[in-house]
Amino acid sequence: MKKWPHPSHEAGAKPAQPDPKFRPLEAQLKKLADDKRREEAQKQAQAKGARAKEVELARKPKPPPSAEPAASRRPSTLTLDEHRELESMRKAEDDDFFFRRLMAGVVPLGGDERGRVTTAPKVDTPASAPAPTGPDPDEQVRLHLMQLVEGGARFEVSDDGRRLEGRRLDLDPSAWRRVRRGELPVDARLDLHGKHSDEARDSLEAFLRDRRARRDRLVLVIHGRGEHSPGGAGVLRGEIGAWLSQGRASQHVAAFATAHADDGGEGALYVLLRP
Repeated sequence: MKKWPHPSHEAGAKPAQPDPKFRPLEAQLKKLADDKRREEAQKQAQAKGARAKEVELARKPKPPPSAEPAASRRPSTLTLDEHRELESMRKAEDDDFFFRRLMAGVVPLGGDERGRVTTAPKVDTPASAPAPTGPDPDEQVRLHLMQLVEGGARFEVSDDGRRLEGRRLDLDPSAWRRVRRGELPVDARLDLHGKHSDEARDSLEAFLRDRRARRDRLVLVIHGRGEHSPGGAGVLRGEIGAWLSQGRASQHVAAFATAHADDGGEGALYVLLRP
């Protein structure tokens, strides 16, 4: 089979020329490419100029802020007392000004007595009756009511001639055992030696009230053994149990018991105060 040579392979063959009808399109594409390159070059130049300007501004030292001249003040030569007097004068002037504003339009009554409020004539009151002297008959009633409100429980008291003990029926048994054994520390002491019965009773009540207010827990009351008393019996020994369980002092007492020998023995009492 005979092969025919390709026209491009022939000797002296000329390269193919573009079709003339595509030349206007090629020119337009070339122009668009040139415009795009010029636009990008222009943007790069602008960006480079902006960066250069920022660098230049950053390197340029900033001028210090202009400080406004402070208002010149003349130093005061007044003393502290003079300042206070000046301030009081200003305040008095203000008070006087407001008072005048408040009283503006008020017309004094003058001689016109109508509408005035007069004080009632003084009435002679009969002399009050002198206060009765002696014991108050209602004191025992008030004391009993106070005991009912304050105490809320009765006392159990025992006295065998040597040991004197008493406790409220609602007292915790463990606390009662510690009082009888002398295991609680003594917070304060009261010595009733040499006092008469009334004086000792008042001193006892005031002492217990004060120590309870101080949040003390256990106090020691020394009433004496009565060795120098007639018959060898202590005068206060026979009454102090009633004071602690029934009198005014009882409202502060939770329990009491004869002290151990180190704290006075039969001549003293441990008194447990109510919380």
